[in-house]
Amino acid sequence: MATEMQRFGTSEEEDEEMGLDVKEEGENDEDDDEKNSTPPTMVGVDGGVMTSSRSNNRFQHQQQFQDQMTPQGGGRRCRPIEEKERTKLRERQRRAITAKILAGLRRHGNYNLRVRADINDVIAALAREAGWVVLPDGTTFPSRSQGVRPAAGVSTSSTSLPLQQNQAPSLRGISSACPIEMDNEACQMKGLFVPSSAYDVSSSGRSQSSHMLGVEVDGQDDPLIGVSVDTVAGRQVVDMPSKLQERDFAGTPYVPVYVLLPLGAVNMKCEVVDPDGLLNQLRVLKSMNVDGVMVDCWWGIVEAHVPQEYNWKGYKRLFQMVRELKLKLQVVMSFHECGGNVGDDVCIPLPHWVAEIGRSNPDIFFTDRSGRRNPECLSLGIDKERVLRGRTASEVYFDYMRSFRVEFDEFFVDGVISMIEIGLGPCGELRYPSNPVKHGWRYPGVGEFQCYDRYMLKSLTKAAETRGHSFWGRGPENAGSYNSRPHETGFFCNAGDYDGYYGRFFLNWYSQLLINHADRLLSLAKFAFEGTFITAKLSGIHWWYKTSSHAAELTAGFYNPSNRDGYAPIMEVLKKHGVALNFTLAHMNINMDMDMDSSEALEDPDALAWQVMNAAWDSCIAMTNGRHYSAFTYLRLGQLLMDPHNIMEFERFVKRMHGEAVLEIHA
Repeated sequence: MATEMQRFGTSEEEDEEMGLDVKEEGENDEDDDEKNSTPPTMVGVDGGVMTSSRSNNRFQHQQQFQDQMTPQGGGRRCRPIEEKERTKLRERQRRAITAKILAGLRRHGNYNLRVRADINDVIAALAREAGWVVLPDGTTFPSRSQGVRPAAGVSTSSTSLPLQQNQAPSLRGISSACPIEMDNEACQMKGLFVPSSAYDVSSSGRSQSSHMLGVEVDGQDDPLIGVSVDTVAGRQVVDMPSKLQERDFAGTPYVPVYVLLPLGAVNMKCEVVDPDGLLNQLRVLKSMNVDGVMVDCWWGIVEAHVPQEYNWKGYKRLFQMVRELKLKLQVVMSFHECGGNVGDDVCIPLPHWVAEIGRSNPDIFFTDRSGRRNPECLSLGIDKERVLRGRTASEVYFDYMRSFRVEFDEFFVDGVISMIEIGLGPCGELRYPSNPVKHGWRYPGVGEFQCYDRYMLKSLTKAAETRGHSFWGRGPENAGSYNSRPHETGFFCNAGDYDGYYGRFFLNWYSQLLINHADRLLSLAKFAFEGTFITAKLSGIHWWYKTSSHAAELTAGFYNPSNRDGYAPIMEVLKKHGVALNFTLAHMNINMDMDMDSSEALEDPDALAWQVMNAAWDSCIAMTNGRHYSAFTYLRLGQLLMDPHNIMEFERFVKRMHGEAVLEIHA
């Protein structure tokens, strides 16, 4: 029992110190009759206790059910000791989680919560920070002093990435005696995202919104929320408008907007594809006051044939076109293969000389348990192995970055290049290629560990011997295959081997190798691009997030089960090198079975996004995507964007991001 208490981060003594004095289920069976006549209790956030009454019908139903379960002799059915212990353990786990939530809000959120705060106080604090007024009786409505016009039924704080706006339910039962005010600095610190507009709201949506609003305010028209308020029979009734108004972003902070260029803007001969057409598209972007463009500089194009012979010709011409239009540049150091992933419309392999080495030594590539190689990028195992014509992988990456910095020195000096993103793995993201479509993976499979090349196995063997368990120098044998579900495996299922001694050792080694790779490469990038804004890309693997193991994250290299924060160590590395985070949720719609409900994957992209962004905020890391923008990049330039209707909408979007007033368009 003591071991289990340590696992959940609490103990009985700690429970008493925190004031969590709620009686545990099944602790005293002889008090059952007394409990049946007493209103049940609910645990508050910091040990506060709330009572809630239950209807007579529900009580009678429970009593009848208990009578049915009672033997003829009148004695009550006694629960097994094991069940009582499990109940106690679950209760203590809930208490520990509650205490940690409250401690985190106090420490990182500057929430002024009382010592015995309950859940109502927490919800009220969150609502006030989002710009809502919360009255002592729980009545909640948008603040007038807020410099925005929130659309009815649309939350001013989204729990998803900007392109995934959700309607928020009404906040009810909220009590607070604190004065309400809008703190701009607090909102900037929290990075609150406000949906840009309420386009195409259906009649059913409007009906739902009017029901969800549920406000009682002064008996006059409110110009901020765009509703009319009348008094009927002593109560104020809200009259919703027929069309929701668009948000006014005038005066909001300026957020630079960039557009990602097509993957094949420069071909395998390092020549600009259709320079005239591209120039015309760039001029259109310039006319809309777009700040700049983002472009991938592919390793497979620049250093294609001979080691350390770099051909930057096509990129130089492209950069000159951008500079002549007075646009900025964000450049990605792309050390991975293009083709076969979501959104890839061209094929750009790794350099030919690397492929030649791979044919004689395939262990330079990531390898799964079945021995299948993935030439999408180089294995982390050769970061310090001189297997690339006398150079290590780290040295190859650094030489490439240094050549770029020297070749385009004038663009750095003139400030044309505003940001460099360092590719850290497949798709340029910091992760293992655990879900390759080319090997048969389909959403929402858990994927496979990619640690079976001889260099990574050598590292694993060494780590196991250092730990004193040489037989641990192997990968998991019961982790299933690419398309397995967690419950189908012995490793990822509830109480599976992932949380055993070997599992914790293996996952720590596997994830630490990824973190060490980021640390090593970002250190070199900081040296090569001294004084330049540097970012790293992190992909959100959100399926199976609601399971205890977070299986898909584990195979991708994020040691983030339900009892451990796997993203904080990554943020510490970014903070160490002064690198910003580019976070994006993985979109797998084209790979999923259309007949399958996404809820079957137990995914939670919103919760994952919040976890990652909170980890970034805790480390004071800037984000180039997410709710707290330092810049916004649109994916991507093409004929779809150039459609007249789309380009008009995009121009309005750019103005909003720049904090400019936008005239409403009425149908």
